[in-house]
Amino acid sequence: MEKKEVIIRLENVRKSFSGVPVLKGIDMTVYKGEALALIGENGAGKSTLMKILAGAYSKDEGRIFIDEEEVEIKNPMDARSKGVSIIYQELSLIPTITAAENVFLGRLPKLGNVVDWKKIYRDSAGYFERIALQVNPRTLIRDISIAQRQMVEIARALSLKSKIVIMDEPTSSLADTEVAKLFEIINQLKAEGVSVIYISHKLEEVLTICDRVTVLKDGALSGVRDIKDTSKDELVSLMVGRDLDNYYPKRKSKPGTEVLLEVKNLKSGSAVKDVSFTLHKGEVLGLAGLVGAGRTETMRAIFGADKKDSGQVFLNQQEVHIRKPKDAIRLRIAFATEDRRIEGLVMKMSVKENTTLANFSSFASPAGIMDLKKEKQIAKEYVEKLRTRTDSINKIVVNLSGGNQQKVVISKWLNTHAQVYIFDEPTRGIDVGAKAEIYQLMINLAEDGCGVIMVSSELPEVMGVSDRILVMHEGKIAGEVAKEEATEENIMAFAVGGV
Repeated sequence: MEKKEVIIRLENVRKSFSGVPVLKGIDMTVYKGEALALIGENGAGKSTLMKILAGAYSKDEGRIFIDEEEVEIKNPMDARSKGVSIIYQELSLIPTITAAENVFLGRLPKLGNVVDWKKIYRDSAGYFERIALQVNPRTLIRDISIAQRQMVEIARALSLKSKIVIMDEPTSSLADTEVAKLFEIINQLKAEGVSVIYISHKLEEVLTICDRVTVLKDGALSGVRDIKDTSKDELVSLMVGRDLDNYYPKRKSKPGTEVLLEVKNLKSGSAVKDVSFTLHKGEVLGLAGLVGAGRTETMRAIFGADKKDSGQVFLNQQEVHIRKPKDAIRLRIAFATEDRRIEGLVMKMSVKENTTLANFSSFASPAGIMDLKKEKQIAKEYVEKLRTRTDSINKIVVNLSGGNQQKVVISKWLNTHAQVYIFDEPTRGIDVGAKAEIYQLMINLAEDGCGVIMVSSELPEVMGVSDRILVMHEGKIAGEVAKEEATEENIMAFAVGGV
């Protein structure tokens, strides 16, 4: 049997923050030319471990070997010089410069003392072509979609010609066709001898593209498995320490027949062309479609975050005029947006402050004096209710894991006690245990008589949670699928414009 070449090895890596252990002695081996999955619940230590490897954090204890030589990784630039690059889940591109400049950020090639712009645009175009990204290298990042930005991140990693590429939730904003292309790229990298560390909560992807999997639980190593010798059920058990028998919760009652929200002939910009639908009391309404179909833009127009050009919105049979989010909140409509870092949270504020942000007035007296005791109590209740992993409600949210940040976003909107809840990609970057909790939460809201709209790119969860499914294509509702008739095939048929 051919001996595998070890490209990177971690021994007894430990890390604490404010005296709280986050990594409790992690051993990990990565072989040359393999895709190693790194999985675990939010807060298990995955991102911290990879940030140490990428030079963003320093380890407290332990040893790191690259090509069997012990190394100290001092900073991100040092990591890149040692052949390690990382694509973070939260994109790190600069929106006001071009895609090409982002690819070569911090290392613009020069001819003498002058930047070689021809080479930058030519080489970037080559990397974009390699990953089938149809974006002009001269385009500003702010003018392209989130999915396209994710692909620019991948192009940047390719340009670094790294030995090890760390991908943190790389498919979180990608359509199925883009995911397939990414898998082709990963297989190509493997064939070239590049190793990929693949962090994902999507276990189907892990089982499809990876060779081995390392599982973390509560900062410790829970298990290492060859993909061919494991299953989704075993990986879930290793991650959460229990079986998730009821992953998609069952409804105790049927949705009501009373129309809670009605949208008629909604148009907004070029993305929303003519959208009409109804949402009933006690219903979870799924909204599916490919990236760019107009799902998010439709929800933003309803909520008043984007201007609607025409159309009507009715709430409890009465027409309402929502010109800005403040109007929607007053009408008890909540909107947990897809982009939690920019639109969902104030990253430099605490868990407590973010939790009460959308319902601030309920904590203030007519004189404007805050009831700090009540604010503290509410924040603690939602931390416990959603099992948010934080050592304090005063912790700044930028220091939470992505999944726990998402729980704070949801807490903020639950605290408004809305009658209509819009969740845009609510489980993006959330582990399987937390996903089950979010699904149950949405079902509970529906059972209490609220209306819930769930926008999701994950068809299994759309089918598993929704009472009814709408599918969008090119700015319009292309079809409606009843829960009992829903299959991935008939949803995708509508999504691509078929019948």
